[in-house]
Amino acid sequence: MFSPKRVLVLAPHTDDAELGCGGTMARWIDEGAEMFTAVFSIAETSLPPGSPRDRLKSECNEALDQIGVPTENRFIYNYPVRELGYHRQEVLEHMVGLSSEVRPDVILTPSGADLHQDHNVVFQESLRAFRHLTIMGYELPWNHITFSTHAFVVLSEDHLLRKWKALMKYDSQIELQRPYFRYEAIEAMARVRGMQVRSVYAEAYEMIRIRL
Repeated sequence: MFSPKRVLVLAPHTDDAELGCGGTMARWIDEGAEMFTAVFSIAETSLPPGSPRDRLKSECNEALDQIGVPTENRFIYNYPVRELGYHRQEVLEHMVGLSSEVRPDVILTPSGADLHQDHNVVFQESLRAFRHLTIMGYELPWNHITFSTHAFVVLSEDHLLRKWKALMKYDSQIELQRPYFRYEAIEAMARVRGMQVRSVYAEAYEMIRIRL
């Protein structure tokens, strides 16, 4: 049984962790794992007009409350959205620091197939910083042309609902009518992945590195 003890989730932006692996985070917390998140951009320019610049940071904290990530286990940085490539070395240095501070045994990071420029930077630098650990790439299907489903984490309905309750805290993104902030979309993807492993719900992962 794969049962991680200390998990670090790397999110290029606020909401990426909850969208890509929120159900897994909820399940592993329930199973006793200590959960940490590192968010590299609060995407200040991806907000409805007139919003406070830190609105997404506040929404992210409320979402992580729903998932169950302790406040002291959250690391939220403020790099400009879509510009992580200009700050690659600083991003890597944060990750190296997190490796020593958090001492994770599993890393959840964007998939290597993710086409978003910021997501690609986080993926590449995570390989450098955590190459000695188990690394799993989470799925954000709107950013993929292809995705290799190497592993699945089976979810209960409660895990899926906690994921959705977390996403509902992102009022700014719902206001902008992001198509992936719809329960039908979240549930449909979880059902498809569940069907592939004969369960009701699941989240799928690209297995990048395995240390057993």
